[in-house]
Amino acid sequence: MGQNNKEEPIEKQLWKAADKLRKNIDAAEYKHIVLGLIFLKYISDAFETHYELLKKGKGEYTGADPEDRDEYKAENIFFVPSSARWTYLQKRAKLPEIGKDADSAMDAIERDNSSLKDVLPKVFARGNLDPASLGGLIDLISNISMKQGNGKGDFLGKTFEYFLGEFALAEGKKGGQFYTPRSVVELLVEMLEPYKGRVLDPCCGSGGMFVHSERFVEFHQGNVNDISIYGQESNQTTWRLAKMNLAIRGIDSSQVKWNNEGSFLNNSHKDLKADYVIANPPFNDSDWSGDLLRKDGRWQYGVPPVNNANYAWIQHFVYHLSPSGQAGFVLAKGSLTSKTSGEGDIRKALVEARMIDCIVNLPAKLFLNTQIPASLWFVSRNRENGKFRNRKDEILFIDARNMGHLINRRTRELSEEDIQKIAGTYHNWRNPDGKYENVKGFCNSASVERVKELDYVLTPGRYVGLPDDEDDFDFTERFTKLKAQFEEQLKEEEKLNTLIIENLARVEVNNGKD
Repeated sequence: MGQNNKEEPIEKQLWKAADKLRKNIDAAEYKHIVLGLIFLKYISDAFETHYELLKKGKGEYTGADPEDRDEYKAENIFFVPSSARWTYLQKRAKLPEIGKDADSAMDAIERDNSSLKDVLPKVFARGNLDPASLGGLIDLISNISMKQGNGKGDFLGKTFEYFLGEFALAEGKKGGQFYTPRSVVELLVEMLEPYKGRVLDPCCGSGGMFVHSERFVEFHQGNVNDISIYGQESNQTTWRLAKMNLAIRGIDSSQVKWNNEGSFLNNSHKDLKADYVIANPPFNDSDWSGDLLRKDGRWQYGVPPVNNANYAWIQHFVYHLSPSGQAGFVLAKGSLTSKTSGEGDIRKALVEARMIDCIVNLPAKLFLNTQIPASLWFVSRNRENGKFRNRKDEILFIDARNMGHLINRRTRELSEEDIQKIAGTYHNWRNPDGKYENVKGFCNSASVERVKELDYVLTPGRYVGLPDDEDDFDFTERFTKLKAQFEEQLKEEEKLNTLIIENLARVEVNNGKD
């Protein structure tokens, strides 16, 4: 047991300890307490590191005042007033008024840093969080240091993200509203490869798409300053999480906007043409105000139905693409086949315009907030002259339904190997020099003519077929199994019929007495 504990990542150990202190507080509320403290620790660590440099006053910092706000602004470091510094709160962690102190710290930081206005949680003095538990959390988070990463808050950022995922799991359905599972985000980013340019997510949740885009660039030795991010979120609580998530990673979130009307009714980036759009919009949203937007300029391929936003989202993404832009997004699997209210015509128009380059069928149970099967869509502008010139009349279909592994009874995730296999297949297909081959049961590069023959249905299973080992199944085994199931059902039916007759007889006798 002890050995397993040693091997456990520190963020997992921290999560277990923090969860013990939760007691009777709902996970949805507790996340703001814990994530708020991790964020405070991050900005305080960054501040105090720079404070010490200024205090020494050597080299470029000769004569600098460590309490001068401008010295921190110049370095993109948040200024933390003395009553909000972690060292101050840590000293007061055992006092009964620690909740009020933590709330005051958040207020003070917002006052001194305009970019954090209305972002930080002030939930620490509420009655359901006892001071001893809050003090325990402060002691626990005191063990996390920027120095455990590369000095840029990496470890704190990693811990923040890990906790976001764990809170999403704890909240279940509601958690899926602010958190896209990490493996799905990684797959989207690996397939899109956003090295350089503007990245847009118009329903950005807690900002995971942006964090992974920046991580992708860093991992491939690129320059994170080569990409700029633009986001929009309609839920203010979720937007706050996004702002903290991005700040803890040192990512400029000035263009991540909130308004409660959302991207359709109040588009915060109206004139933006992005190099990459990456998103996980709400599935089958019937409450998107489509009736107010019948004549909107975004509907270049057909007016989407008022009772389902799927094809409104697709066209919103396409509208925001630059002349050579690409988009990768999650949609309910039903969007691959639906024909109601003109959706089939819009899909046909997108196929005929050579906008769609790849569809991935995802495994079940990946998403926390829905059991609806999902798919990934990849669309591109200017395929004739761009990276896709050898594939302009084809669409790649990948069936990944059988991939992934269960992490609990209700939730599945894709492994690194799964992600590399899917993304590698896509890049080999896209690259004129790539060694792409169709694999029965997994991937198929179908011509637009073939898609037309199948009435523009985009379900990968229709194109990839069954793998060889499924083609010649054992008929005797299958027949025996089905026969046994049928016999069991007949026995069950017989029992139910007997019960019904007995109950009817009872009713008849009782009525006779009346």
